[in-house]
Amino acid sequence: MALMAQDTTPLVLNVTRAMPELVCPAEPTPRELKPLSDIDDQEGLRFHMPAVMFYKADPSMEGRDPVEVVKEGLARALVLFYPYAGRLVEGQARKLSVDCTGEGVVFVEADADARLEDFGDEIHPPFPLEDLLYDMPGTDAMLGTPLLIFQVTRLRCGGFVVALRVNHAIGDGSGVMQFMNAVGEMSKGFVAPSILPVWDRERLTSKRSPNVSFAHHEYDQHEDEHHSDGETNLIQQSFLFGPTELAALRRHVSPGIKQYSTFDILSASLWRCRTIALGLDPEEEVRLLFAVNARSKFNPPLAKGYYGNACAFPAICAKAGDICQNKVEYILELIRKTKSEINEEYMRSIMDLMVTNDRPHFTVRQTYVVSDLRHLGFADVDFGWGKPVFGGPGSNGSVPDASFFISFKNKKGETMTMVPISLPPPVMNVFVNELQEMLQLQL
Repeated sequence: MALMAQDTTPLVLNVTRAMPELVCPAEPTPRELKPLSDIDDQEGLRFHMPAVMFYKADPSMEGRDPVEVVKEGLARALVLFYPYAGRLVEGQARKLSVDCTGEGVVFVEADADARLEDFGDEIHPPFPLEDLLYDMPGTDAMLGTPLLIFQVTRLRCGGFVVALRVNHAIGDGSGVMQFMNAVGEMSKGFVAPSILPVWDRERLTSKRSPNVSFAHHEYDQHEDEHHSDGETNLIQQSFLFGPTELAALRRHVSPGIKQYSTFDILSASLWRCRTIALGLDPEEEVRLLFAVNARSKFNPPLAKGYYGNACAFPAICAKAGDICQNKVEYILELIRKTKSEINEEYMRSIMDLMVTNDRPHFTVRQTYVVSDLRHLGFADVDFGWGKPVFGGPGSNGSVPDASFFISFKNKKGETMTMVPISLPPPVMNVFVNELQEMLQLQL
C-alpha cells in the first residue's frame, strides 16, 4: 500500500545568493494608513507563512530569465496590492494597521547547483527551506519589517523554484494565492489581474457595542500552555491519500449515513490516530481546530477579490479516551455539528472577542490544527513556464501540531491528497501503525 512518501530527508543544496533587494511598486501608490480587520490582527495570525513552488524548464521560454520575469511581475502586481509594499504599525489596544509607505518587498536572486530531478521523482515536503528561502535578519518581527520575502532560485536544468514568506496578518491562504496568481498574470504581460483586489477590512471589524455570543473554545487560555508533542526532536513524514486509501477510510462509516467530505474523513481519522499515538490520559482534554473559509457566510458574501483573513478556526473539545475508544463516526458527527455553527454571527463574535479580550492566541494545549489547502491555487500559479510540478506550504506554519492538506500529483499523474505530519519518532511509529490498521479494513 503506497501510503507514505517515504524519503523525509531534505536535499542538501549548494545555493549562491545575490544581495537581497527591495522591489517596489512599478508605479506611484497611495501613501495612507489602512487598519487591518479584527480577524486579521489576532495574536494567532501574527506569524509568517512560507510557501514554495517548483517549475520545469519550458523550451518556449528559452532566453527568458525567471528571476527577471518574476521580479517585473511582482513590481507590477504591487501597484494594485500596494499594502504589501508597506509596513505594519501597532496602535492603541494593539490594533494593527498597514502604513502604506511603498518601501517594497524583499527579493533575492539565487542559483542552485541542482536539477529538478534531484528533489526526487515526486516532489514533496519536507524541503531544504533554509536554502530556498532567505531568512533575512530582523524580518521575523511583526512591526516595521517587510511583509513579504521572495527568493527565485534557478536550477541547472533550466527549471526554477519560487519560495516566499508572507506575514499572515495581511491575509489568509486564499488571499495570498490571489496575490500570487496576480503576480503570475502580470509576469505574463496581463494589463490587470483577472481578479482585482478588494480591501474592505471594515466589514470584518468589531462594532461599537461588542457582544461575544459564542463560547470560542479555540481561544481558551491555560496556565500551562505548551505544544502537546514537544517542539524538539520532531520528524516529518508526508502521507498520501488517493481513491483507494480514502475508500478504506470511508468503510469505517456505517452505510446509510450521510456522506462526509474528504476533508472531514481525513481530519477525523488523523486526529483519532494521532490521539492514540500520543498515549494521553483518557480524561485529558484534547482539541481539533480546523480552518473554515467564511467568505460566503456573510450577507452579502465578501467580494471575490477580498484578500484579507476570513477564516474561523472552531474547536472541537473532547476527552482523549472518547476520541480513542469511539469509532470515527463519533468524531465525524462532532465535526459536522461544529461546522454548522459557523455563520456571520460567529465571525462577529470572534471580532468582538478580539477587542474585549486583548486579541488572545489560539489554544495550543493538546491541540491538533488541520487546514485544507487543496483548492487555494498553489498549483496554479503560472509565471509563463506553466503550472508548478509542486506548489504548497513550505512548512507546518507556526506550530508543529498542524497539518495542511495539499493537492499532489504522483508520477503516474494521479491527483492525491498529501498530508505532512510532524511527531516525535516513537509517537510517529505508533501513528503509522494505527493509520495502516484503519486503511487495511476490508482491503
